[in-house]
Amino acid sequence: MNSEAAPGYSRKIKTAEELRGIIGPRPRDKSVVMCHGVFDLVHPGHLRHLTYAKSKADILVASLTSDQHITKSQYRPFVPQELRALNLAALEMVDYVIIDEEAQPLRNLERLQPDFFAKGYEYQNGGLHPRTQQEIEVLAAYGGEVLFTPGDIVYSSSHLIETMPPDIGVEKLMTLMEAEEVTFGRLRRALLEFEGVEVHVIGDTIVDSLTYTTLIGGMTKTPTPSVRYDHRVDYIGGAAIVAKHLAAAGARVRFSTVLGDDPLRDFVLDGLREAGVAWRAIIDHTRPTTHKNALLCDDYRLLKVDTLDNRSISDAQLETIARQIAAAPVAPWCSAIFRHGIFQSPHHSASDRGHPPRRLHRRGQPGRQPLGQYPRIQGLRSDHAERARGEVLARRSGYGRPAADGAAA
Repeated sequence: MNSEAAPGYSRKIKTAEELRGIIGPRPRDKSVVMCHGVFDLVHPGHLRHLTYAKSKADILVASLTSDQHITKSQYRPFVPQELRALNLAALEMVDYVIIDEEAQPLRNLERLQPDFFAKGYEYQNGGLHPRTQQEIEVLAAYGGEVLFTPGDIVYSSSHLIETMPPDIGVEKLMTLMEAEEVTFGRLRRALLEFEGVEVHVIGDTIVDSLTYTTLIGGMTKTPTPSVRYDHRVDYIGGAAIVAKHLAAAGARVRFSTVLGDDPLRDFVLDGLREAGVAWRAIIDHTRPTTHKNALLCDDYRLLKVDTLDNRSISDAQLETIARQIAAAPVAPWCSAIFRHGIFQSPHHSASDRGHPPRRLHRRGQPGRQPLGQYPRIQGLRSDHAERARGEVLARRSGYGRPAADGAAA
């Protein structure tokens, strides 16, 4: 954790091994109580639970389930584990926080051997859950004791999140930046280096849509909900959004792609034109513009409908893109691969997905040099699965002239 982002209380976050060294083995001079949970949103019920647990021992350890083991719903956890740990560490009554990398806290109970393990009232109401019984057995083996907190205030994190999810986008961004050691200063410098750089983006365009609906009935005779269409929002995606982002960063972008002869084609081309991207689209009358449409009802994703054709583009279309690469006076070209036709070969197997990525290469001089040798363009990468197709593009890129900027080929 970055101490600047969380002064003081981030020091409370420990690994299980670190904490074992701090609290020492039983018997101890100071008693230890441990709580365990998801703590996706810390609500009043959690505070009462933690306060009661702290009143029973000298040291309160809050253990939380790691992201990989939270399966309550499609969009959980809502708050990443690093932020959940910081939330708990910020509480005065909490002395230490650990992130449990296992599905159950059994191993950490054995390691740490807290004197008490505090559970919410709901875990004994109506009979013990089998998992709670396992925890009791681990505690009994070394002389520990389970405490059930009163449960006078009960909330559900899941219900709160589904009813009115808070906006923590900034906090998630800050946590990601801290983990990758990225500062806003570095981001600003990187963006400034894009100013005026010429880059050629090649790849599959995708239109992503969110169709919003309202539940109006159904589910009586068959498990089929009946929903009313409200509205649909379309977004430019795939390689096209890569091109738009590079243009927004100040680069001079050329974009080669394949689109269908349909209304989504115009939606994409209009968006590229507004972004200042010099597009060179091949219009294929035999395939649709790749479209991925998710149907949502009250923020639940009901269904996703994809309209696409994943066969490889034709040799003639490949030749056209190769000519566009050859004629573009730019140092780097960037391939954005989504396996919808452009960088796709029948000779590739599924095992290609497992190969490590490689640096893209520039054309124009004898031999090819990695883009990594160009200090102003770093990190444009492709995966191994486009190798054969990319090599064909490179070998053929000495032909002819491309379509004019902003033109359909």
